Amino acid sequence: MDKMKYNFTCRLFTDTKCFGPGVAQLLHTVDRLHSLRAAAAEMEMAYSKAWNIIRNSEAALGFKLLHSSTGGKGGGGAYLTEDAVKLLTAYEGFCASMRDYGDSIFDDAFGWLERKI
Repeated sequence: MDKMKYNFTCRLFTDTKCFGPGVAQLLHTVDRLHSLRAAAAEMEMAYSKAWNIIRNSEAALGFKLLHSSTGGKGGGGAYLTEDAVKLLTAYEGFCASMRDYGDSIFDDAFGWLERKI
């Protein structure tokens, strides 16, 4: 039998879900590719769905996540706002702390099972 493990995901809520691993991945991909359309394509997601995810998060959070410009001679693009960068940094730090704590209490709770498996 394989080693027992747990799965931890973190989602942030206001009145509704506003941020989680999917939004974080989308923002990281936009940051790397400088394009929401390219990020959606790489993630095999419809561009309209990517925009809805961003808009819904922005509405729940109360601030913009992306600065974007439409195409043209120089081409369009998107980049993260300062608030989006701060949110991603805080979110990832919080998730890392929760995983570290989760590892500790998981071992405390289920370590005895590891010795039996």
